[in-house]
Amino acid sequence: MSTNDTFFDDLETRSTDERETALFAALSVQIANAKSNSVFFGDLLKDVSPQEITSRDALAALPVTRKSDLIEIQKKAYPLGGLTAGEPGKLKRIFQSPGPIYDPEGYGDNWWRTARALYAAGFRHGDIVHNTFSYHFTPAGVMMETGAAEIGCAVVPAGVGNTELQVHAIADIRPTAYAGTPSFLKILLSKAVEMGRDISSLSKSIVGGEALFPALRQEIEDQGVKCQQIYATADLGNIAYESNAREGLIVDEGLIIEIVRPGTNDPVPEGEVGEVVATLFAPEYPLIRFGTGDLSAVMTGASPCGRTNMRLKGWMGRADQTAKVKGMFVHPAQIAEVAKRHAEILKARLVIDQRDGADIMTLSCEVEDPEAIVGSQNALASEIVGTIQAVCKLRGEVGFAEQGSLPNDGIVIDDIRKFD
Repeated sequence: MSTNDTFFDDLETRSTDERETALFAALSVQIANAKSNSVFFGDLLKDVSPQEITSRDALAALPVTRKSDLIEIQKKAYPLGGLTAGEPGKLKRIFQSPGPIYDPEGYGDNWWRTARALYAAGFRHGDIVHNTFSYHFTPAGVMMETGAAEIGCAVVPAGVGNTELQVHAIADIRPTAYAGTPSFLKILLSKAVEMGRDISSLSKSIVGGEALFPALRQEIEDQGVKCQQIYATADLGNIAYESNAREGLIVDEGLIIEIVRPGTNDPVPEGEVGEVVATLFAPEYPLIRFGTGDLSAVMTGASPCGRTNMRLKGWMGRADQTAKVKGMFVHPAQIAEVAKRHAEILKARLVIDQRDGADIMTLSCEVEDPEAIVGSQNALASEIVGTIQAVCKLRGEVGFAEQGSLPNDGIVIDDIRKFD
């Protein structure tokens, strides 16, 4: 850890060049590990030379493996689909997430790298942490417990539910910190008032697993509990976390994060909303360009707190916007393919609505000069209609918009049909 009490370690204040150099030096080693020891990545990256992947541009040329693909990948070779770099029996734990998707944990302290997020939230050696994340099948409870142990905190492994018992435990044990969802923290605080139990020992919390709305955070902090966020998944562990500055989520030092256009492998410009794609350096689980399915965007500049890593705007929705139209599935990757076939299309967004009780698709296309394109008889419009039919096997209409006019929200397929 750092000798400065503000930061978990000195990695958090590295220059951008120093961080990039270190990450990409480690990347070639991790790709070599993945090729040699993971059946899945050995096949996926068989034509890749690890020593040549030394920049973000080179990394962006590699395929994305998406979380939405894991169920089918793992079905072919249970339990982990050949994605791990070693035999399942040599792992520390194997978890089950909804799907089901199976998630590995390797040996080693703070394997999920959550200590950094807990430290940023004010957790310190000697704190007692009331951990309400689940210990059943999913790794969330273990994630937080191992991070707290790295800092030197005691942990109450409360798990989920049993609200009254939890209130009694907090009142008796007097923990100083909480880990769990923000909504359950609010429930515990309210239940304690109802039961007449004093749980004012709680002074700080780290929350995740659901959206933290400003009003909910304010309710929690009005009762004396500082509230900060962690963004973590069962595949990757800690991805990003909030600092005292509360200006975005700071990316963990143990990952390379990219933002790509949904349905593609292509990074978007800084500030544009897209899918969070992570490359993980855990030797047991060498996820290379793993698409989380979550939407976010990179914020410009560094955090006022002094940490220098990339910042994300936070969770902004789901990238997997697959919709069913007239009995056929339409995927973001298909919309990306339509746009790719027409150089005039700068950005595209498919809007699905209903007209006279029938589904209708309209592809809104940003172009340089929409006024020059008049009516549906325009040659470009006709060509795009034909491409939609060829790629999606469904008929669609086309509209043109000025460059920069479509919303920057990462949505590629906007299903506005009303089914109620």
